Amino acid sequence: MRRYHEGNHSHLGTHARSGGAHYSDERGAFVRNVLDRIGDKWSVLVICRLGERPHRFNELRRAATGITQRMLTSTLRGLERDGVVSRTVHPTTPPRVEYALTGAGQSLLSIVQDLCNWTDEHLGSIRAARQAYDQRLAESFADESTPTTR
Repeated sequence: MRRYHEGNHSHLGTHARSGGAHYSDERGAFVRNVLDRIGDKWSVLVICRLGERPHRFNELRRAATGITQRMLTSTLRGLERDGVVSRTVHPTTPPRVEYALTGAGQSLLSIVQDLCNWTDEHLGSIRAARQAYDQRLAESFADESTPTTR
């Protein structure tokens, strides 16, 4: 079975599949790919950190508790490939490498910060909604497993 975002609902047209924008299938796939990159949890954290100032790799790694070296490397390479982050190698011994936001990254920063601020403002209600949902789900499973007598 194909998933919705892979085009299984072609009868809806490109407008419905792309969240309202008019994209061709190829362009829509590219947009989703970019949004996947800039919206993942590590990219958001890296963009916010680099919004403060340029950082070296290990500074970013210490700031991103729980990220592996491999994941940080992959995240930085992806953001660099997309033109969000620049990588500068300084000719010192040993070489010093710094990462910074590009102009595109700077323009993205305020959007990412707004998303983080929204999350901070709504943590309590999100936590309550999750608990209520989990409780309803647990109760529905309990109801299904209770034998009925006739």
